[in-house]
Amino acid sequence: MQFEVDNMTCGHCVRTITKALQRLDPAAQVDVDLGTKRVVASGAFSAEAAIAAMAAEDYPARLLDDAP
Repeated sequence: MQFEVDNMTCGHCVRTITKALQRLDPAAQVDVDLGTKRVVASGAFSAEAAIAAMAAEDYPARLLDDAP
């Protein structure tokens, strides 16, 4: 799944988003690119759950249609 998260700016953002998604699935793979404001994640969770987890940490995200 690939998401756009506009308000990511630093390493703290990366850690917070990664931890939020890994709370859903500790084995989740999370790749955050601050330059493109993209998060690529895979794990045992739905896109809706991932969006809710990021939003709960004040990182509103949207699912991208072109997700790999």
